[in-house]
Amino acid sequence: MYIGQKKVKLFSLSSNPKLAEEISKNAGIPLSKLEVNRFADGEVSIDITETVRGHDVFLIQSTSSPVNENLMEVLIMIDALKRASAKTINLVMPYYGYSRQDRKARSRQPISAKLVADLLQAAGATRVLAMDLHAAQIQGFFNIPIDNFVAMPIISQYIKEKNFTEELVVVSPDHGGTTRARQLADSLNCPIAIIDKRRPKPNVSEVMNVIGDVEGKIAIIIDDMIDTAGSIVNAADAIKDHGAIEVYAACTHAIFTYPANERIEESIIKECIVTDTICLPKEKFTPKIIQLSVGALVGQGIVNIIHDESISNLFSL
Repeated sequence: MYIGQKKVKLFSLSSNPKLAEEISKNAGIPLSKLEVNRFADGEVSIDITETVRGHDVFLIQSTSSPVNENLMEVLIMIDALKRASAKTINLVMPYYGYSRQDRKARSRQPISAKLVADLLQAAGATRVLAMDLHAAQIQGFFNIPIDNFVAMPIISQYIKEKNFTEELVVVSPDHGGTTRARQLADSLNCPIAIIDKRRPKPNVSEVMNVIGDVEGKIAIIIDDMIDTAGSIVNAADAIKDHGAIEVYAACTHAIFTYPANERIEESIIKECIVTDTICLPKEKFTPKIIQLSVGALVGQGIVNIIHDESISNLFSL
């Protein structure tokens, strides 16, 4: 379809079709057709069933579980679009897989986030739209434009609409998330606290101390992602032990690998607020899980990019 003088097409691969439909509806751009198949040995085969020559193409794919499958899908699709003479290939990647491996924490470790950036560029992507990257420096791994969308306004608005009468405190589950916690706290006009923890090995954390005053307050733990939920549950227990009235958790990316759901459901956390950057199967929804959609935000961002307009105003708190 034409938007202004530009020919635009929107495609979705298989990682998150529901979010793709939300983005399509809010951007006012219908999803174009393609076929994703597998050979008998599991190799990905893609057939784009309509022309993309000279089009500005937006391709939606989160590289969530199964991470390697979804990553190969998007690389092969980008290659197909490039060989079909697409004018630009704009990858909408709400969840950027391998983002936690953004530096060498120990000797002889890879920087997988940089490797993924290299692969996407080598395949032919001309722009990447991500959502709440695990580390801001990942943007520096790219030599093409990258827009890091922020889900904070959506989470902040949900919390404001609950009209809490007690005093709030926003809690960062570690020192690295302090900036994120400060942004939410500024939006809610409340103080912050920080969990001092150490991580002896991946997916294992130990709370050392709580820095800040949480006594008599409703605490909201904010993070970019929840994986096995060990850190968030340990943080909630520590905050409760320090006198918090209630504890809520919020994150952008609900990875929720086993036993995350059980931990959250059995914990003192009253609600766990997440977004739909990652597609959650029905069995991972529990009464405590509240899912908010980023479809309107991303959809409007795509429209702004097409019209060469700023997107920063979309993230004002």
